Amino acid sequence: MMEHLKKDLVIVGGGPAGLAAAIAAWEDGIRNLVVLEREHQAGGILRQCIHNGFGLHRFGEELTGPEYAQRDIDRAKELGIPIQCDTTVLEVTEERQVTCVSEQEGLQIIDAGAVILSMGCRERPRGALGTPGTRCSGVFTAGTAQKFVNLEGYMPGKRVVILGSGDIGLIMARRMTLQGAKVLACVELMPFSSGLNRNIVQCLEDYNIPLYLSHTVTKIEGRDRLTGIEVSEVGPDRRPIPGTQMHFDCDTLLLSVGLLPENELTRGANVTISPVTSGAEVEDTLQTDRPGIFACGNVLHVHDLVDFVSEESFRAGHAAAAFVRGNLPKAETVRVSDGEGVRGVVPQKIRKGISEEVRLMFRPAQVFKKASAVVECNGREIARKRAMIFTPGEMAVVPLKADVVAGLDGDVTVRMEVGS
Repeated sequence: MMEHLKKDLVIVGGGPAGLAAAIAAWEDGIRNLVVLEREHQAGGILRQCIHNGFGLHRFGEELTGPEYAQRDIDRAKELGIPIQCDTTVLEVTEERQVTCVSEQEGLQIIDAGAVILSMGCRERPRGALGTPGTRCSGVFTAGTAQKFVNLEGYMPGKRVVILGSGDIGLIMARRMTLQGAKVLACVELMPFSSGLNRNIVQCLEDYNIPLYLSHTVTKIEGRDRLTGIEVSEVGPDRRPIPGTQMHFDCDTLLLSVGLLPENELTRGANVTISPVTSGAEVEDTLQTDRPGIFACGNVLHVHDLVDFVSEESFRAGHAAAAFVRGNLPKAETVRVSDGEGVRGVVPQKIRKGISEEVRLMFRPAQVFKKASAVVECNGREIARKRAMIFTPGEMAVVPLKADVVAGLDGDVTVRMEVGS
């Protein structure tokens, strides 16, 4: 059975990004829309994030992940937004034709007036690391372990080492400890943590879990089940230093070694992908270089706070609604580029002549203390944000005021400046 449909707006992904975008578009008057979600219910990764710390920026209170997600789910239900779960999107074309399949609806081909890509991200697996050793059981990504513990009630192991200091790994160090496991160490390749500082304090220091910076796993041992690992210090070139090996007897290794935007559908739509963020290149409306195709949330660039995901996705929903109504004309743009010490500025383009505030988001390339993020246009400074510390684990945001944006007359660069 095949069904051919027409929708004003199709939103791919029913996590926090997709839900926020759908709510914004609906409140702007777009009624002929649908959210396509591959899981059996909406909410995305937040369903398994049972710790608190969500919602402080958006709601002014601490929520758990499921509580945060439920607020958007309830709002979508209140508005009557259709969310089609258990649906896998097979293809999105640059002409905005969406092909999807589900057990209940069969094969569907949807011609969309606009498409919002909000598929989120995935974890980098062991195969991407090249760590030598056997392929024994007991090696999990941190997110998989989180799903086992929080949603399915299974403990992955009892003696644990965590490779990588991303937020999920840090949170799982605490979670595994609270569940009775012994977390022996958290090992980080870089000389700084890639997680939020509050998670380092609350998840490692509060439980006396050591953090080994500039270290990595150099050997995995075990035939059927993991029996131990070897950890070595690395030099400035990130190569193991001979003679620095440490051995840990453990039955579980959790990998928290980075997140990758889930962009297979984006590439299929011939959208230009940023080599730095691994997400789509977008202008300030979050529209890609394919008219009517927008991207937001972790599929665009990996965020550290879901509050920022929602904020960004509301903008995408409003912009997509304007596109459907014909109120988002194509405009000439200026380029936004990474300068010294900056990685992955989003958006990569700003429309010329608009009079709206634009928030530039990026991650510092390293830890900067007593520094400034400086925004320049044609060699002149147009914005500056000072802070005592900038770290790669926390997204930096520099707002450009509406009058500054209206006066842009050339390409923009964002760079770090120390001691300013």
